[in-house]
Order: sequence, then structure tokens, then C-alpha cells
Amino acid sequence: MNLQSMGVGKMDVQKDQIKLSALQPGQTLPLVVEPSEAGLDLLNWAKQNRAWLEQKLLEHGGILFRNWNVTEIGKFEQFTEVLCPNLEGYTERSTPRSEVQGKVYTSTSYPADQFIPMHNEMSYAAAWPKKIFFYSVLVAETGGETPIADSREVLKKLDPELVERIATRKIRYVRNHMEGLDLPWQEVFQTNDKAEVEAYCRANGMTWDWKPDGSLRTTAVRDALAKHPVTRETVWFNQLHLFHVSNLPEEVQEAMVFALGVENLPRNTYYGDGTPFEPETLAAIRQAFDEVTISFPWETGDILMLDNYLVAHGRAPFTGKRQVVVTMGDVTSDRHLE
Repeated sequence: MNLQSMGVGKMDVQKDQIKLSALQPGQTLPLVVEPSEAGLDLLNWAKQNRAWLEQKLLEHGGILFRNWNVTEIGKFEQFTEVLCPNLEGYTERSTPRSEVQGKVYTSTSYPADQFIPMHNEMSYAAAWPKKIFFYSVLVAETGGETPIADSREVLKKLDPELVERIATRKIRYVRNHMEGLDLPWQEVFQTNDKAEVEAYCRANGMTWDWKPDGSLRTTAVRDALAKHPVTRETVWFNQLHLFHVSNLPEEVQEAMVFALGVENLPRNTYYGDGTPFEPETLAAIRQAFDEVTISFPWETGDILMLDNYLVAHGRAPFTGKRQVVVTMGDVTSDRHLE
């Protein structure tokens, strides 16, 4: 990838102030940036070197800022605003999160013993953030990593016929927003007004169906791929396997289908025309992610910045207390596929 040919010039940085490294020899994701001077302030340094950091983010997909002595969530938010002035709230929610302060949110509040599969943030939605930031406030006793995977490499691992088939037929996301099972519609859309929900759905290419019990079913057909707005590289960009019912443990799948019926599951995915995905297709997608996923232990104060087009993320199970907070921003709705 030649960034200069794409209009991204070579940027200089005061290299005597920082140390650049990889977590493992030969591993380019993430780039690790550490201060080499005691007391170097991350906010001021980032302001002076924003263009260089943007270039490195395009090259690597992710940057891990380590040992910068960031000890407060407020300072983390200020730092992310330097690199992403347009921080956004969490809309069309698919997971439980709570606001910590400002535009800082908790990471997904799923049970500690569960693995959250790899995904590009909000790639199921009509709009998504270009950047996402994670800040490690409290490291778990064991586990709790935030694994990452290069979305370009995921695409390369997949059979071209599978990619073409899903790209052509697209992905249908079906959600049943029910209290007690997944998220109620009031939390998903952050309103109690049904008219506001309908307006959101109408504006974002979704259909909706209010059920007699007051719950809501929404359906959206989305693309499977995206092209990066700067590098123009094609990436695997969806949550097909995460939303699919097979993401649940087999005994949970069976119990929910028996109790609710397939059409009333909290979430599921299909081909765009409503045809079920083949088990082997889902297995191939999960294997592709497994083969390129990178995992590393958090250290207190770590900040991880990801290009949300280029890099997917997940969460490993953990024991003990864990706190990782998140900001995201530069929201777009353009997959650049035309």
C-alpha cells in the first residue's frame, strides 16, 4: 500500500521523544507507541503529531499507546478528541452499555464468562464510526483481552465464491427488541416515542413491526463489504456471524427456538432475501477470523486506537473486576462500494 500515491504525504515526527515497537517480531498490528522521555504529555504530543498518527493508523490499522501515565478517564476523552474531534454517542444499540461521562461509554456489559466475537463496530447499521478508542482503567485478574483482527486479512482468508455470494445477496439483520431478552427498543433507540423510532427506521432503510405485546421487530438489509475511504482497500465489514443464532451455545439456541420460534429470536441473520445461511458458511467466516486474530494482555493505562474499517475487535472472557471504557467518532454512512 503506497499512501503517498493516495495523497497521504510523508509525515515527520520527533522520534527522539517516542519508542516504536511491535508486540511480537514481524507483527504490524498494533503499532506500539511509548514515550522515551519522562513526563512527556500525551495530549500535547498528540496535538503536535496528529498528522503522523493519522498516517500510522492507515498503515497499521491500530495503535497501542502504552506507558503514557494516563490515569483519568477525563484525560482519555480529551486525548481522543484531539484525534477524533467529532466523538459520537452510541445509537441503534446492539449491546448493553452505559455512559461513563461525556461521550465515554463502558465497553459491552456481557457476562464475564462469555466471549464477544470479532466485529467492526456498528457494521450492522446504516452509519458507523471510522475510529474507536479503548482505555484500560482496571485490568482483569485473568483474561479480558480485547482481541483484534485485520479486516483485509479476514477477506483474504475467505473463499472468493463465498465473498461474492454474500456481497451479491447481502445480509438481512432481523431483531426482536424485547424486555428481558437482548435490549428493549427503548434502549436500542434511546427514546420512548414510537414515532421517533419509526422515523429513524424510515431514514435508515429499516422496516419495523410493532407486536401486540408492545415489543418491536426491525429488519435491515445491509452490505457485506466496504472500501476504506482513504486507502480504497476492500474489507470484510459486517456482523453476520455475531448476530446469527449460532453464535449462542447450542443448548441456549435450542431452548430459545423452542420457546420463541425462529422468527422471534432476539437477533438473527439471513441472506438478503431471507434464505438461511449455511452452517459451513458461518464456520468459514469464524475460522477466517480465528486465523488472523491477535490478542495481547491489557496494562493499566493502555489506550488502543483502531481504524474501524481496517480492524475488527472482540472481548475475551475474564475473571475478577475489569474496566475498559470506549469512545468512538467520525461517523459515516458511506461504504464507498460504488
